[in-house]
Amino acid sequence: MGTKENALILGAAGQIGTDLVAHLRKSLGSDHVLATDIKEQQGEVKSGGRFSTLDVLDFNAVHQTIKDNNITQVYLLAALLSATAEQKVQSAWRLNMNGLLGLLEIARENKGLKIFWPSSIAVFGPTTPKENTPQITAMEPNTVYGISKQAGERWCEYYHQKFGVDVRSLRYPGLISYKAHPGGGTTDYAVEIFFEALKNKKYSCYLKEDTRMPMMYMPDAVKATWMIMNAPASDIKIRSSYNIHGMSFTPEEISNEIKKSIPSFEISYAPDQRQAIADSWPQSIDDSFAQKDWNWKAEYDLSKMCSDMLSHLSVQLNPKSEAGQMIG
Repeated sequence: MGTKENALILGAAGQIGTDLVAHLRKSLGSDHVLATDIKEQQGEVKSGGRFSTLDVLDFNAVHQTIKDNNITQVYLLAALLSATAEQKVQSAWRLNMNGLLGLLEIARENKGLKIFWPSSIAVFGPTTPKENTPQITAMEPNTVYGISKQAGERWCEYYHQKFGVDVRSLRYPGLISYKAHPGGGTTDYAVEIFFEALKNKKYSCYLKEDTRMPMMYMPDAVKATWMIMNAPASDIKIRSSYNIHGMSFTPEEISNEIKKSIPSFEISYAPDQRQAIADSWPQSIDDSFAQKDWNWKAEYDLSKMCSDMLSHLSVQLNPKSEAGQMIG
């Protein structure tokens, strides 16, 4: 990608944005990346490069920001996630849906603007095949988040077919990262468990021990996002959203993997309202279309991901120690 590319990230301080902003700054150059969020920030997202506050629902301000900064690609990451959206139905729909439609309209008027919008495995529902869930299949989501993501996929495809908008999307599975705390999703346990294992040697999980869900380590999610945005437009055959898969595991399986490094770690189970959401989602994903169209392939499995998470978090939680000293 040439240096003439200028990226705008909306919702940059969230779980995905924290990692993606750092990658884009390194790849494009800090001067070519503008990170924005609705709230003022203090961490690396602000200190590591250009940052400004911006409300994704203020379409005039978003449009003006795109023009003033000669933006060529926009990453729309602002959203209310699955568990939070169930508690804030109207707010979730307004942010998740209107934010996308406003940006698609801006892209319709600004030819050449490339859009990335994340979808989710939440688009699937109880009638979807659980194992190796196909790219094209029954989609009857029964959550606010899933409904908004399914509707968003249809709008993305519509704006591409009707108006030629270059919009690209991935159906992220549960995402795991050491750089940012999770933000109200059903798969948050797979991040929380590492923090609790290192700090307290115990964790109470809100899902049952045998709840299997698709997951992905954040470096793979960032890699997939970078790959799809850099692929030739002719290679992007699907303009709703691509299935992508990293790994699938249960709370029991990830806890057993953690115990290999922290033998004293204990897990207990107290399922709450998030269990019903998890039960409606797939257990594994068929991402053969992404593999075929733009050569997608995940790098991290459960073992490699757990080792990397524990190594980084050990230093993060105890900066004065060397990597690995807290593990054991």
